[in-house]
Amino acid sequence: MTSEHYFSARPASPEALRRVPVRLADQDVEVVTAGGIFSPEGIDKGTRVLLDQAPPPPPEGTLLDLGCGWGPLALTLALRSPAAEVHAVDVNERALDLARRNATALGCPRLRVTTPERVDPGVRFDLIWSNPPIRVGKQALHELLLGWLPRLAEHERAAAYLVVQKNLGADSLHSWLTASLPEVMGPVRVTREGSSKGFRVLRVSRG
Repeated sequence: MTSEHYFSARPASPEALRRVPVRLADQDVEVVTAGGIFSPEGIDKGTRVLLDQAPPPPPEGTLLDLGCGWGPLALTLALRSPAAEVHAVDVNERALDLARRNATALGCPRLRVTTPERVDPGVRFDLIWSNPPIRVGKQALHELLLGWLPRLAEHERAAAYLVVQKNLGADSLHSWLTASLPEVMGPVRVTREGSSKGFRVLRVSRG
């Protein structure tokens, strides 16, 4: 066993860059991935479920991929909404480097890839997509979501979509979000947007 995880800030494993063909935003493209990050083989099942079941992003606004990895969600947002400002955040520096490379290669100049602490705390998001790092542990996961979900913009169209594997606690997370988010962001609605291949897609919105 190794103590290194995809949420390690500086992976010690060999980088081993690889080029992987994937389909993003109805386009067949090639991306760069590497070892020491989440899902280096391509688009994982959970992310694909979110991409298939979440509604199209707004054409404009400020959008967020929370825990971006090499960038499948952020790249999709940027390709589908080229006029939007897209933020992609992760703690894994190797993943961030790959996401930047992929954004450049796919022509996404409005995609900003950075560590969480470098995002202006005053920025509010019209849309958040996330395949959150469940394996980071319950306390760290809860802190992550309590820190970012309250940054949804305060209008009725703003929403966050989270994909979580059912057998890794999707339903208990749904209950926890319903009980805990009102304490930090006022009235919220947490609903199940969809379910497929053992994954739940949860939608969080205000009011």
